[in-house]
Amino acid sequence: MPVDAPRAWRSHSPTFTRNHVEILTRGKPHPVFTQADLLALADQVLVKNYRQQPIVLERGRGCEVWDRNGTRYLDMTAGIAVCGLGHGHSLFTARVTEQLLKLVHVSNLYFNDQQILAAKAITEKSFAKRVFFCNSGAEANEGALKLARRYQAVCNGAPQRTTFVATHGSFHGRSMATVSVTGQPKYREGFGPLVGPVEFIPFGDLEAAARVLEARTACGIIVEPIQAEGGIVVAPPGYLAGLRRLCDDTGTILIFDEVQTGVGRTGRWFGHQYDEVAPDVMTLAKGLGGGIPIGAVACSEKAAQGLAAQAGAAVPHASTFGGNPLACAAAVAMFDILETEGLIERVVQAGQYLGAKLDALVAEFPGHVTDARGRGLLRGISVAGTPASVTTKCREKGLLLSIAGDKVVRFAPPYIVERHQIDEAVSIVRSALTEGAGK
Repeated sequence: MPVDAPRAWRSHSPTFTRNHVEILTRGKPHPVFTQADLLALADQVLVKNYRQQPIVLERGRGCEVWDRNGTRYLDMTAGIAVCGLGHGHSLFTARVTEQLLKLVHVSNLYFNDQQILAAKAITEKSFAKRVFFCNSGAEANEGALKLARRYQAVCNGAPQRTTFVATHGSFHGRSMATVSVTGQPKYREGFGPLVGPVEFIPFGDLEAAARVLEARTACGIIVEPIQAEGGIVVAPPGYLAGLRRLCDDTGTILIFDEVQTGVGRTGRWFGHQYDEVAPDVMTLAKGLGGGIPIGAVACSEKAAQGLAAQAGAAVPHASTFGGNPLACAAAVAMFDILETEGLIERVVQAGQYLGAKLDALVAEFPGHVTDARGRGLLRGISVAGTPASVTTKCREKGLLLSIAGDKVVRFAPPYIVERHQIDEAVSIVRSALTEGAGK
């Protein structure tokens, strides 16, 4: 570097001190926006694809969040089963901040330590031997579908096996391929022609699966251990194991979509572990990064060949941001914290407590709350009326819930949820139901 180089070229320090933010913002006025201001601005600048509730959340702690007006809410949705450690977890925040100050992104032209350690954490807790990182659940499922197609064509010598098999009521993402295998027509409307061919079969029906797979045209079948967006529908006993046998017999790639059920949400590291069965491929996202966007395709050594590069050929699948150090550091922190703080067992205990409380609501409101369902801290109640009116009334009373399927009010709180918070949540739901919400 020339001796007379501008001062800015040779004075940048990698050390970030406490007063950096003050120095960087000194003398720069910050406009103060009220919640009403922000809602009006959102109406002008955001694509209107969502139907957000009319609050602007700006901070959180544990299982609580506050909006721009300072109103406190009990968060029993956790970013749709994402924030397993809740909001502002001190150790998680410290680990991510540490990585943010070291290295954020380098691309997959090189290795980075956190990517390797995150893959190690996944393989140590699962059947998987290899991991590909991406940025979301849809990307993970897209990668799994590509793996299945390419495995049949390149590794199995069966390029004619191109059909995807999926289940009615499923949800696998919003990309063109993943919406194509999502078994809810409402998500596919207006986007045709879609990726195909796809065969849809009833969830839980092994005979239907056998009929499709025996045709030997399928490259892979994708199934959720619990259909989350489909209404918190738990796979019946023996179903996942039966699919494993069918795929072994027919040479079909078995994909378990664990985007919402993985990384502790059900009370096991991964939802399929209740059935003591292993897929060829498992997809992860949501809870994997504790709120930092990350997705993963975890697979057996054999299935991994479907995405393996070959000499002289193009790289078969890639992601610029996939496996970046920041997201992977978050994933490593998640695995470490879940283990050291005993949060998997806590999910089991809290899930049993929440399940009993929801069963009590079914008994208390016969005909209106038709059943309670779920596993661990992925639970729901099916209401006879309109679930949106229940979640709206609950939000007005300080409780955040979400909807799964057409009739189910979903509970997916952080793993750190306390009993008194479950009591508070159920009490608010009871009040909303008493007032007739959902009818």
